[in-house]
Amino acid sequence: MKNSLGLLMQSYGQLLAQLPPAAADADERGVIEYESMRLNGMLVQMLGLYKLEVNQLPLRPSYLELDDFLQAQLARHDDILRARRIQGSFEVADDGLMGFFDSELVGSVVGNVINNAIRYTHSAIHLAARMDGEQLLISISDDGAGYPQAMLDNQSDYVLGINMSTGSTGLGLYFGERIARLHRRNGVAGHIELNNQGTLGGGEFRIWLP
Repeated sequence: MKNSLGLLMQSYGQLLAQLPPAAADADERGVIEYESMRLNGMLVQMLGLYKLEVNQLPLRPSYLELDDFLQAQLARHDDILRARRIQGSFEVADDGLMGFFDSELVGSVVGNVINNAIRYTHSAIHLAARMDGEQLLISISDDGAGYPQAMLDNQSDYVLGINMSTGSTGLGLYFGERIARLHRRNGVAGHIELNNQGTLGGGEFRIWLP
């Protein structure tokens, strides 16, 4: 499915290049690209969870500069952000801040959160990184209405809950928690958290990595 989606989007890109500018910039373009990215993200998560269950998901941590990592996450969504007139920004607390984590796995988590934020934000998304004690804290904030109170009140249960009112399966949050827990140091595992006290006044997703 993931390969088929990749071929579909490749053909779409080639077709888009042949269209006149007025047709290429139609609102439907943003819908197609956003939903395709969401589908790809969900397929990556399901594949990752399957590999976790059969112990075939390797953890390949390396030292990374947070400036480069956060900038790369926003760059992947640049077209969609511009199409929806959403301001994307990032901030790193300390110059040259380094992290030791699997960039592909954590990037998948951050990318999924950005996709969700694009859906619910009004006009802005902000990524930030800083040290919180001995752990690296990465946060993704938006200026939307925030997370539902029921989700905030039941954070230990949401990862496998299906919310019929929102259509949420909890797949992205479950994947994020599992990836965070893979990262361990001195007996301490990573974790995630949701809150509505974000930098932009809306919802905020946080992931801690030892």
